[in-house]
Amino acid sequence: MAEAQRHTVGDVTLNYRIDGSGDPLVCIHGVGSYLEAWSGVVERLKGSFTILTFDLRGHGHSSRVKGRYEIDDFVDEALALADKAGFQTFNLAGFSLGGLIAQRLALTHLDRLRKLVLLSTVAGRTPEERMRVLERLAALQAGTPADHHNASLSRWLTEKFQEKNPAVIARLRERDAENDPDCYAAAYRVLAETDFGGFLDQIRCPTLIATGEEDAGSNPRMARYMHERIPGSTLSILPELRHSILIEAPETVANLMRGFLTREETNHG
Repeated sequence: MAEAQRHTVGDVTLNYRIDGSGDPLVCIHGVGSYLEAWSGVVERLKGSFTILTFDLRGHGHSSRVKGRYEIDDFVDEALALADKAGFQTFNLAGFSLGGLIAQRLALTHLDRLRKLVLLSTVAGRTPEERMRVLERLAALQAGTPADHHNASLSRWLTEKFQEKNPAVIARLRERDAENDPDCYAAAYRVLAETDFGGFLDQIRCPTLIATGEEDAGSNPRMARYMHERIPGSTLSILPELRHSILIEAPETVANLMRGFLTREETNHG
């Protein structure tokens, strides 16, 4: 894969990478993650796309900025990197928190987008779902990323995958332990408290929505909710998968994205 590069936006230095050649594609990872989460997808798509991946503020090798994060901080930094890469318009894929950032970017800068891919993300939470995610936020603020990792592993990955891939699980645990607890909690708060359910009908670009059939947090009900509200969107529920589809099923995700991003669109008006 390509060498990582650095770009400073305001008081944040972002770690990013550009791979491949072809149509521009920006990929945004989830909370507590890092650009390498996209590696399996990038490897499979870099023959057709110029792909920008990066570590969000407070994550990976980007600046560990303290204090409160707002979703527009993430949006502005993603756009600054797209500008740096020379992407006038681009395809955008977001996973989990990255999917919320992608929704916000589509709502505020639709003119920059070609197509949108929303993976394992949230919208239209019920009161019970909102309460559960706020409880996880409170537990995270009181504990450590390691505690959160242990509590979350089986929400992220199937037992079958965990059993067959001990090295991957060990690496995930290692990477999670490197997270800064304050930065993790600041990003998790954005995930827990953000919901664009009421605005999704304003997203007027071709959109693919996908989630794991067994994803408890970014569940199929929410995926269907998004699909019903984003005009002309495409929905895919991935059988026997939980939340971390980038890790467990990169080939499935890459094939889905390739099919969608290279498809000729009819105009939905």
